[in-house]
Amino acid sequence: MKNKFAEQIIGINPSSSTTSLALTHGKADRKKNIMNRHEKKVNSFVLGIREHVRLGPKISETVKGKLSLWARILQLGGVKKVFKQLFGVGEGERLLKASQCYLSTTAGPIAGLLFISNQRVSFCSERSIKFSSPNGELVRFHYKVSIPLRKVKRVDPSENMKDPSQKYMEIVTVDNFDFWFMGFLNYQKSFNCLQQALSQS
Repeated sequence: MKNKFAEQIIGINPSSSTTSLALTHGKADRKKNIMNRHEKKVNSFVLGIREHVRLGPKISETVKGKLSLWARILQLGGVKKVFKQLFGVGEGERLLKASQCYLSTTAGPIAGLLFISNQRVSFCSERSIKFSSPNGELVRFHYKVSIPLRKVKRVDPSENMKDPSQKYMEIVTVDNFDFWFMGFLNYQKSFNCLQQALSQS
């Protein structure tokens, strides 16, 4: 059986002055590895922000929408209270994660919040949307989607083949409706959270 430590210090004379250089070099390598891991996280977050902003109509409208969304969240006392107000909360239901993203629709992507609870996945647009009613009046309301986890057939990760930083999440229901979410600030955390909620439901 080989001694792991012997392999690391072969050729180093403990009484020589090079020992301190070897130890310093080891600390520098550890710090470099830590910095590289943090750099990857920061780069991933920056790509998420870039993707999120890219999907909006104009940067000024995107920023305005984000500010009004967070003002509303602060007014109501947090994301959990917003979720409760928008969708009501069933017995034993608890919010696991809320993520800013876009829902793909035939009219284009709609910015909003994706809520993942231990009982459902829900989406609400951050701004109200105008629609014409059958009698010709303009009606404003928030675009909402709520899917019980027991009705989710599968969740498929996807990415743009030409630009892998553009990641998508497709949720397919048991009645074969599909919902495409994109432009996450942190795609992987949202995807993992949804996978975990599905495995525990």
